[in-house]
Amino acid sequence: MDSVRSPEWPVAPLGGVAANSAAARYGMSPGTGPIVGRAGPPPTAPPPYRPPSGTGSVPPPAGKPAAPPIPVKILVAGGFGVGKTTTVGAISEIAPLTTEAEMTTAGIGVDDPGARSTKTTTTVAMDFGCVTIDRSLKLYLFGTPGQTRFGFMWDDLARGALGALVVADSARLDDCFPAIDFFERAGLPFVVGVNAFDGRLALELSEIRWALAIGDHVPLVQFDARDRLSVRDALLVVLDRALDRATRDRRA
Repeated sequence: MDSVRSPEWPVAPLGGVAANSAAARYGMSPGTGPIVGRAGPPPTAPPPYRPPSGTGSVPPPAGKPAAPPIPVKILVAGGFGVGKTTTVGAISEIAPLTTEAEMTTAGIGVDDPGARSTKTTTTVAMDFGCVTIDRSLKLYLFGTPGQTRFGFMWDDLARGALGALVVADSARLDDCFPAIDFFERAGLPFVVGVNAFDGRLALELSEIRWALAIGDHVPLVQFDARDRLSVRDALLVVLDRALDRATRDRRA
């Protein structure tokens, strides 16, 4: 058993990407616009998502050894070149396991990282990292490969996961449709995190929600895959979403 440590998270500056409120994150109403997205939202949708109020971790009584943290498996999914490997590496407290391979001429016309990308490698299996949230909770992050030809691995990677962060590029929204469809069919709670390339988005969050055809129950957040605090905030929303689903299932 590895040692448990609770990292001291510095306070995010006001107005920064990681300091947005819950209402600003996923309380916006769907917008409209001349954007071509999926055909429509899933036929049935659960009630709108409302994050539970956190109570914080409770320290163990004096004289009693601390219980090991609960392991939680989270997937980081999305299209090719949207920032999944960067997301895992930005927050992992261990040296992340990556399976990056150099892109070759065989991928020309097949793997398109986008015009703004200088990406020269691609994930051919998965990424792995972990982070201790507090004394009672430890996240194990599994990054999925983004290309369609590696889709056969998704079922295995999703086994045992409690939630997923779907990373999206606002300039290439169609790349994240397969991931959203997969988690909707699997019934796995997920959050759409729009990676702010160059610190800005190509579209407003309300327009992105409309284009992706996701309901109000799916949180939509803006984050920076390079920033540890920003990634942490996005993952905490995934935890809230998974906890909300577990609570509703227990009451049913």
